[in-house]
Amino acid sequence: MSTISFYTNPMSRGQIARWALHEAGAKYEQILLEYGTSMKTEDYLKINPMGKVPAIMHDGKVVTEGATICVYLADSFSDARLAAKANERADYYRWLFYASGPLEAAITNRSMGFEVAPDKEMMAGYGNYDRVVEVLNAKFQADAYVCGSRFTMADVYVGVQVVWGTQFGTLPERDSLVAYAKRVTDRDAYLSAKPIDDALIAENS
Repeated sequence: MSTISFYTNPMSRGQIARWALHEAGAKYEQILLEYGTSMKTEDYLKINPMGKVPAIMHDGKVVTEGATICVYLADSFSDARLAAKANERADYYRWLFYASGPLEAAITNRSMGFEVAPDKEMMAGYGNYDRVVEVLNAKFQADAYVCGSRFTMADVYVGVQVVWGTQFGTLPERDSLVAYAKRVTDRDAYLSAKPIDDALIAENS
């Protein structure tokens, strides 16, 4: 299988894709892009017209969006056994899209100082921030991972949201969320991916 071209920036959501690449055991070539310059060039906009990272190119096909990259890698590198089994698909897809939809929107809006008025909650897909957090908290009070007792690629995407949220204060430090963050960040693939980011941050600071 061909080497993946991985477009990223050390201070970006590219860490999601890097962790997923390590979990999948995929060989990749890293292409570093800078905000406002190389990320907005004509050549890169042909790859991702949004001018955002991460993006990967594999066998001539471009994949963007963190959750999509996770699912694509799990399916493409099946030997890693990170895709959902038949009886796990409901939880796998439900929580992947919960994290990339309601959770991401609620965290982003709150971080930007926007709160949904009670009489406008029906217009927001996530309702309100507190409800989003309580649903997530209940999930990990009941289960160790997205699909129960087994780590899957869904835990890369959901895990990053929880890890960053509890680290940077965009999610409350509920016991269930802190424990989940600890479980996923103790993984060898997470640890092998993270020092690369640390080195790149040092080089670019």
